[in-house]
Amino acid sequence: MSSAGRDGVRRAALLVAVVLGAAFVVVVAVRTPWTVLPAPPGGATPVTSDAGLPAEVVARAEALAADIRPASLANLVLGLAASALLGLTRLGSRLVTAVGRPVGRRWPLTVLLGSLALVLLGRLVTLPVSAYGEVVRHRYGLSTRSWPLWLRDVAVNTAIDAGLTALGLLALVFLARRAPRTWWAWASVGAAALVVAGSFLYPVVIEPAFNRFESLPAGQLRTDLLELAEQSGTPVEDVLVADASRRTTSLNAYVSGFGSTRRVVLYDTLLEVPDAEIESVVAHELGHVATDDVLTGTLMGALGAAAAVALLGWLLSWTPLLRRAGADGAGDPRVVPLVLLLAAAGTLLATPVQNLVSRHVEARADLHALDLTGDAAAFVAMQQRLAGTNVSDPSPPAPWQWFFGSHPTAAQRVAMAEDWLRLGER
Repeated sequence: MSSAGRDGVRRAALLVAVVLGAAFVVVVAVRTPWTVLPAPPGGATPVTSDAGLPAEVVARAEALAADIRPASLANLVLGLAASALLGLTRLGSRLVTAVGRPVGRRWPLTVLLGSLALVLLGRLVTLPVSAYGEVVRHRYGLSTRSWPLWLRDVAVNTAIDAGLTALGLLALVFLARRAPRTWWAWASVGAAALVVAGSFLYPVVIEPAFNRFESLPAGQLRTDLLELAEQSGTPVEDVLVADASRRTTSLNAYVSGFGSTRRVVLYDTLLEVPDAEIESVVAHELGHVATDDVLTGTLMGALGAAAAVALLGWLLSWTPLLRRAGADGAGDPRVVPLVLLLAAAGTLLATPVQNLVSRHVEARADLHALDLTGDAAAFVAMQQRLAGTNVSDPSPPAPWQWFFGSHPTAAQRVAMAEDWLRLGER
């Protein structure tokens, strides 16, 4: 491709990335519930640092955070550093070339084998830190996994990640070879389609790889949960119980699937708590369905993925960057390490944005739970139980919560319930 042609491709890709990025911003601005509750008379309830939890429970949660946060940061830094080393030097391109040599350097097999090798190498780099994190979770009683089960989970997760990554990169390189000027446009459409397909397929393809599900036996709890879903305007087909206790003592529930596949899923660990608290958790999850949070999230994800791939098209037409990575272009199998680095960097930059939106969406689901059950006491008791059982810091440092917090803190949720009560008393 001539220099003028490459410049034209770069301008077109950048323009499309900007337009799609603007559409993403509009959807985020319009669909995010920035204000969930009006301020009650006298102002909002002050957010305490302990969420009403006993001092020993807070101290235990803070001790866990002190043990696990450095490991989480180390895992993040190590993974990004490994990607940068392979993507911004000739080491990555040489590795891809080396694994492709036994198959005659045929580009499809080189892309597939190179992608698998790079993902596996990245996983091995962070494996000791992940193992340390598992040790800490065992120490605090959060993990019940045996080490063979932990290794099995790591292997399955890595296999799924590596397989999907390899197929995605194969498609990208194929498009770049077949349509050197417009590959990024076709790839953007494909990325958006994959996000949509993943939202529908995850409950029936990925979830069963890690848990077994059985219907909740007939009884008052099952009847109450099905009636709760009807009252919410979001009927479900079944209430399932996941065998989460094989891996954790944490409490959780969620609603997955669409239409005829929609079901409430309870961790089996949750069945030990009072029914009113279970109903509060399920009502929260039904709130996500009632406000189409999954569909909105899918739309945001599709627009974000399409914009990111268009931006990738702009970056992969920049000669100095390609030269540093040891690749000739987007159709060269040796570009794989650079693409993986850019994807990792993009994911890191998107994390605080995703979590900002998520915290507001989760707060709206909390409001739905309060409105649907009318039971603020059960809501507060459940939030305190979640914080205690899951050993969660009820009020983490603001920078940590800004970057990593996908939900409001326990202290914020308890304060919101108090605001809800005060508004109801007007």
